[in-house]
Amino acid sequence: MTRFVSLACVLVSGTLGMAQSRPAYPASKIDPVVDNLHGVNVPDPYRWLEEGDNPAVREWTEKQNAYTRSFLDALPGRAELRARLDQLMLTTALGVPHPAHGKYFYTKREASQNQPVLYVRDGVNGTDRVLIDINALTADGTTAMDWYYPSHDGKYLAYGLSAGGNEQSTLRVRDVATGKDLPVRIERTRACSLAWLPDSSGFYYTRYAAPGTIPAGEENYHRRVYFHNLGDDPAKDPEIFGSGRPKEDWPNVDLGPDGRWLAITQQQGWAKTEVYLIDTKSADKKPITLVEKVDAVFQPHVRNDAIYIRTNHNAPRYQLYRVNPNHPERANWKLVLAESPDVLERFEVIGKTLVTVSMKKAASALRFYRLGSGPAELIRQAELPTLGSITGLGAEPEGTELFYGFQSFTAPTSVYRVSLADGKSDVWASVKADIAFDKYEVTQVEYPSKDGTKVTMFLASKKGLPRDGNNPTLLYGYGGFNISLTPAFSATRFAFLEKGGVLAIANLRGGGEYGEEWHQAGMLGNKQNVFDDFIAAAEWLIANKVTNPNRLAIQGGSNGGLLMGAAMTQRPDLFRAVICQVPLLDMVRYHKFLIARLWIPEYGSPDDSAHFQWLHAYSPYHRVKDGTKYPATLIATADGDSRVDPLHARKMAARLQAANAGPHPQLVRLESKAGHGAGKPRAKVLDELVDVFSFLFAQLGMNSN
Repeated sequence: MTRFVSLACVLVSGTLGMAQSRPAYPASKIDPVVDNLHGVNVPDPYRWLEEGDNPAVREWTEKQNAYTRSFLDALPGRAELRARLDQLMLTTALGVPHPAHGKYFYTKREASQNQPVLYVRDGVNGTDRVLIDINALTADGTTAMDWYYPSHDGKYLAYGLSAGGNEQSTLRVRDVATGKDLPVRIERTRACSLAWLPDSSGFYYTRYAAPGTIPAGEENYHRRVYFHNLGDDPAKDPEIFGSGRPKEDWPNVDLGPDGRWLAITQQQGWAKTEVYLIDTKSADKKPITLVEKVDAVFQPHVRNDAIYIRTNHNAPRYQLYRVNPNHPERANWKLVLAESPDVLERFEVIGKTLVTVSMKKAASALRFYRLGSGPAELIRQAELPTLGSITGLGAEPEGTELFYGFQSFTAPTSVYRVSLADGKSDVWASVKADIAFDKYEVTQVEYPSKDGTKVTMFLASKKGLPRDGNNPTLLYGYGGFNISLTPAFSATRFAFLEKGGVLAIANLRGGGEYGEEWHQAGMLGNKQNVFDDFIAAAEWLIANKVTNPNRLAIQGGSNGGLLMGAAMTQRPDLFRAVICQVPLLDMVRYHKFLIARLWIPEYGSPDDSAHFQWLHAYSPYHRVKDGTKYPATLIATADGDSRVDPLHARKMAARLQAANAGPHPQLVRLESKAGHGAGKPRAKVLDELVDVFSFLFAQLGMNSN
């Protein structure tokens, strides 16, 4: 790589090259930096904004935030909007219970609580008691519980806490009977995978290797498997697996109910896994290779002398096998469920019952099977309330019941309890909302993408809304990492729907809605398909007189933020407003920051000349063109984001402000004491929602609706 930097640094206004009528944005310095990458000169005029701790960058951030606040705070109707959103946010958030030896652990966030509370119930119809309420830990609610795992006997609960949205969990263990924590603290347990021993004396878990034991600068990698025995010093926990592996590998653990077989899944991106077994009762505990060097996903679930594996190897919509751990060779695997037209999304084995969640046209189906020595036998398919999504499953390995959550666009979460003996289903808990759901309808449409591929899209709106081409419309998309956008409930979206808005959610390639082929059709060198699918969705909405370009807004976050950047730079004429949240936008340097090397299997590496060609071709930061009229844009990020570095938002905002020749504002909202989104307190969520919706209402002309 060759880099050219002029000795002179020119201080210019964001209005450079634009008419005097353009907004007077805070000044953004331009450094004429040019990298020569694989023979291509790549300008990077705002490289200096990568340094978040630099005093000059902090000053720039403060001025940008002040400018954004002056714009947003002046918008009409904010007080009324805040009141309605605040009311909608009173809707309870409810988790699916995890049963453990007669105890039921679940989370619930009510009314004005910043964070969910973890409850435990003794007996299925017993009395709830608070086990963990972290709302009292910080006045502003910025401490979050990231995950939890009850022991099999319900005696202990391992859980992770993090602060300021950074998701860098500290593992703790709580005694369920006393409600007191044991004297154990284990740092660096982000997104921890944990498996308790049958007697609750200890657990296998994942964490990052300790600083000083790995090369400097690689602290966000080297995730490994360890074992902790309760009462021992965590600093001396033995490493079980991980040394010598690629630093980007992401292990997860699963231990059979009898504690013998430990399965370690090494995730390598979102399209490949390797699986290893350890016989914990053996003398050497040497890992046994179950799957290695196969370009497919394998997800094991250990049930003592049987390991059930969901895989898309030679089956893009997935199938299920049973493996004898004593004879794990592939030739000995037994097919339990063959691939079907539906996508096998997840499964649970409860005694001799197999429960599956499948997707058909991006909506859930719940089925029960009887397990035997051969293929599983279908018992029944559950009757779900409407077109919707299963939000989680809860069961014990040898239990007699199943819990599942269900929701849809117009149905808040309900948790159902199913008796496996007779199939009887009852509502265990449900959520009420101050919304007249009977006034709304949800439909699913199909449209052709640029290359003719058929793509589905959900539409939600008031019933009887006219197709006159003038409805304010919000198009949402993601399209990546095998993540599916299925019908999900969001009370706050009704602030938009109540005003006559139309919500459109497209099932783009890159997601998991139609299996691994659908995913791979939107990753690596196929990423442009995702953008084409999204642009085609907008064109369909316009052609079918749902809306028009002046009343069409788009929204996405994280990988969806990349989608927003690509859509607005490729088709700026198609949209009036863009909400771009915690985004990736500089795809030439993305892999150099935080945990982004984990995403190379999905996006590709700019260090590879072939990968660079497609990344540079769509990288939004590099596709901004001077003198272009861009849609009104609000880029939102947070300084505690430990996934996507806020530098992407800073650089893109500066570039757009300098380049835009149109009348619409280019704003950046940089939040403090918050992260990528997980664990954000209620107050901060409300503030952001008011900003987002007031911006949308103003741009789409909805304040008079």
